[in-house]
Amino acid sequence: MDALELLLNRRSIARLAEPAPEGEALENIIRAGLRAPDHAGLTPWQFVLAQGNGRQKLADILSDAAIRAGSDEAVIEKAKKAPFRAPMVITVIAKVTQHDKVPAIEQHLSAGCAVQAMQMAAVAQGFQAFWRSGKWMFDEHVRRAFGVEGDDQIVGFLYVGTPGCTPMKAPERDLNKYVKFL
Repeated sequence: MDALELLLNRRSIARLAEPAPEGEALENIIRAGLRAPDHAGLTPWQFVLAQGNGRQKLADILSDAAIRAGSDEAVIEKAKKAPFRAPMVITVIAKVTQHDKVPAIEQHLSAGCAVQAMQMAAVAQGFQAFWRSGKWMFDEHVRRAFGVEGDDQIVGFLYVGTPGCTPMKAPERDLNKYVKFL
């Protein structure tokens, strides 16, 4: 797949099927994440893969967080089911190193770039991936479960698998609404 075509037509598919990438395909996805912009070579990322029984562990973490937050039954059920929308979920964490020239926000952005690079690497190999964010990224119970502390931050949950359909065409956007020149 042509790189520009990949980037200009990126779309998410909300439910993914087996198989998840493995072997060289999975290694390529992780390697793509490791190529994200990285000021000062701090490598501020950690990737936690949940597949097989790991998805149930993730479901337990999310549903426990929902219960602790006093959420209603619908939210708890949604949290229990979330990891099963794809055969693999990669939690991407910005692991911040204190540095005079590289503030935490820059390291968070670098981890975000890693998520998109991993998503694009999945699609380039015939898989599909969608990036989920939301309140669980900031929940203290979820943060503790993933060993996230201090300035570290979960930057997203990347759901990865095989598309069961063709993504809808990417919407055309008027560039003039988003671009200014100095």
